[in-house]
Amino acid sequence: MLYAVFMSSVLPPFPQPQDPFDTPELLEVGPAPEEPCLRADAARNRARLLEAAARLIAEHGVAGVTMEAVAAAAEVGKGTVFRRFGDRTGLLMALLDHSSRQLQADFLGGPPPLGPGAPPVDRLRAFGIAVLYRTAEQLDLRLAAEQEPARRYAHPSLRALRIHVVMLLRQIQPDADCELLAQTLLGYLDPAQIHHLTRQCGMPMERLEAGWTDLVARVTRTDPPH
Repeated sequence: MLYAVFMSSVLPPFPQPQDPFDTPELLEVGPAPEEPCLRADAARNRARLLEAAARLIAEHGVAGVTMEAVAAAAEVGKGTVFRRFGDRTGLLMALLDHSSRQLQADFLGGPPPLGPGAPPVDRLRAFGIAVLYRTAEQLDLRLAAEQEPARRYAHPSLRALRIHVVMLLRQIQPDADCELLAQTLLGYLDPAQIHHLTRQCGMPMERLEAGWTDLVARVTRTDPPH
C-alpha cells in the first residue's frame, strides 16, 4: 500500500487510538455500509439521479435541489429518489462523493507534494490548501449537506481526512497527541468557518491559505516555506 512506509513503530505516550491506523486504506465515502452492492441498472439509475441534481445546482443553485425537483428532472417517481438517498441530506452527500474520492486518490497516490514522495510537512501544507480551495468551490453544497453534530465527525469522508492528517503528524511529531492535533487542524478547514471568514468577514482565500501555512508551521514546530 502507498501509505505503509511512513508509519512509526513507536506510538506517542497517549491513550491508544480507536481507529486501526496501522492498516492504510482508501476509505469508501459512497453508499452506507448497510446498503447492498448496487446492480448495474440500479447504479445507472443512481448516476442518472445525481446527474439531474448536478444540473439543478448549476442552473438554480443548491436551493433548487429538492427530492421532487430531482425526480422530475430525472423523469422518475419521487419515491425512487427517497429509496436511493433517504433524504435531501443523503442526496447532497452523494453529490460530494466524487470530490471526496478524488481528494483521497490525490493524497494517497497523486503527485507530490499532496501525494507520496514529499516530506510529510510539505504534504500536510499541500493537503490543507487543497481542502481549502475545494471547499470554497463547493461551499454552498457542503453547507447544505452538513450533517447534525452527532453524525458529522463520524462520516467516512471526514474520517478519511482525519486518518491522513494523523499519519502525517506522526511522522513529524511522533511524541505529540496527533489525534487531537489532527482535529484542531481540521477545524481550520471546516466549511462553516470558511463560509464565515470568506463571505461574512470578506477575507480573501490567499489569507486563509497563508493562515494554514502558518498554523502548520507552529503546530509542527517547523519553518514555514520561503
